[in-house]
Amino acid sequence: MAVKSDRLEARVSPEQRSRLEWAARLSGTSVSAFVVDAAVERAEELMTAQMSTSVPADYFDRLVNTLDHADRAPALAKAAKQVERNQRIASR
Repeated sequence: MAVKSDRLEARVSPEQRSRLEWAARLSGTSVSAFVVDAAVERAEELMTAQMSTSVPADYFDRLVNTLDHADRAPALAKAAKQVERNQRIASR
């Protein structure tokens, strides 16, 4: 286990402190451990939500199908051929 050396303080109302103490007793931990565990759990939820994108299954299936069976892009092919014909640097 990592050494705990940093300190974090928070001001709470008497009602909030009472609820936190009660919840800590129910979980069998100290108030400090309860608050830290709850805060870390919430932080992980928020970070996970920011690092991932969720879409409905049917949308995802349509996206994958579109990528697997992409339409031809004639304008893109034409532009690529033009660039190939008009190269400024000769191939060696």
